[in-house]
Amino acid sequence: MARRTIEALPAEFARGAQDIVLRVEDWPEPDMLDELGLEDALELTGLYDGIPMTEKSFADPAPWPDTIWLFREPILAEWRDRGDVTIEDLVAHVTVHELAHHFGWSDEDIAVIDRWWE
Repeated sequence: MARRTIEALPAEFARGAQDIVLRVEDWPEPDMLDELGLEDALELTGLYDGIPMTEKSFADPAPWPDTIWLFREPILAEWRDRGDVTIEDLVAHVTVHELAHHFGWSDEDIAVIDRWWE
């Protein structure tokens, strides 16, 4: 589902997303939660790990590829709790949210255009 979302991006975004590693895990690692100040793993459905495109320099070496993490169990829990969206739409939403961070958007920027934050 996430790969289909990335493949369906408009061309100008697809180019910027082509080198992102997509990882799907059941749960976030404890250190991820600690870094974000989260206590409940169910609060983290996805995570962008990398340097946003707005901050990258071609002169700086990239020690690891940009990665989007999707966490299966928290996504499924949110889907069950919401009851008003398809799992495909929820996975697409989380994927696009993390891609937006890759493109340099803040949570506040995303909330301006993302109907899910209403």
